[in-house]
Amino acid sequence: MAVPRLIDIGSNLGDPVFRGSYHGKQSHPDDFADILGRARRAGVGIQMLTGDCLEGSKEVLALAQQHRGLYATIGCHPCRATEMDKFPGGPEAYIAELDKLIVENKGKRAVAVGECGLDYDRLFLAPKEAQLRNFPPQLGLASRHDLPLFLHSRNCHTDFVSTLKAHGKPLRGVVHSHTGTAEEALELIEMGFFIGINGCSLKTEENLEVVKRIPLDSLMVESDCPWCAIRPSSAAYKHLSGLVDKPDVAHLKERYMPADVKKEKWTQGKAVKGRNEPCCTGQVAWVISKLKGVSLEEVAETTRRNTLALFGPAGMSEADGVWGDEEEKGDGPAAE
Repeated sequence: MAVPRLIDIGSNLGDPVFRGSYHGKQSHPDDFADILGRARRAGVGIQMLTGDCLEGSKEVLALAQQHRGLYATIGCHPCRATEMDKFPGGPEAYIAELDKLIVENKGKRAVAVGECGLDYDRLFLAPKEAQLRNFPPQLGLASRHDLPLFLHSRNCHTDFVSTLKAHGKPLRGVVHSHTGTAEEALELIEMGFFIGINGCSLKTEENLEVVKRIPLDSLMVESDCPWCAIRPSSAAYKHLSGLVDKPDVAHLKERYMPADVKKEKWTQGKAVKGRNEPCCTGQVAWVISKLKGVSLEEVAETTRRNTLALFGPAGMSEADGVWGDEEEKGDGPAAE
């Protein structure tokens, strides 16, 4: 049976856990190929890998250049804003290096500037002043190179919106992993931005009500793996029961909710408990379909269309994706 085509806009495949390494310790063999295969069998034929800093952006670009259907963002996460201050030559030199990386990869595998934004929930990682200082220059990169933004906003909506408006030039992009209010989401949509939904966007009943109010044609789906899984404690978890209980969607349950084991007991072909994967983007799409009372196929088609409308002009192509079992043999170095 056909599996709907999905695009994961927030995948962190550069994280060492996808090579079997946890907190600096190799717990099991590298299973990156298995993870990529599971994503494709789950219909996740395209992934956008998140650049969280200068070196992280280089790492995900390298992955994107090695595999079909993978793209990357270039930027510095707000929780790493002090890296820009400590960089030799300071923030200006850091931005210059990001600019160089964009010039070298725009139109190839780099399709967005980010992850950038503000995060007031984790000020112990980067103080507010550093974040507010080092966010605007990344907006400048997006304008200079006519690229969309991959944005981060946590408990900072007023300053976040003010910073975007103060830029004074047209901006476009997606605010990923939305956990704020419906009013905040709708304001961002009014400004021309899309909203990214993952497991962290679906934790509470209040979160679910917010997603119901966001128009489907303004949504994108993401895993934000290896984090943001839909856990049993999540309000969204009850909506996954249909995947488990209904025989007619057993093919989706197998793909969206792969069998897993503890990392110490890992065997070939198994997922790892507690490590979210790109294939689980299907769970997010399924929950959205239940919340909105529409088919899974409609959610997949609409969010895919939204994603390609934003990132397609920057080089993302549906034809580059690897969709399902029958096309897996087509993997290899990404065509330029």
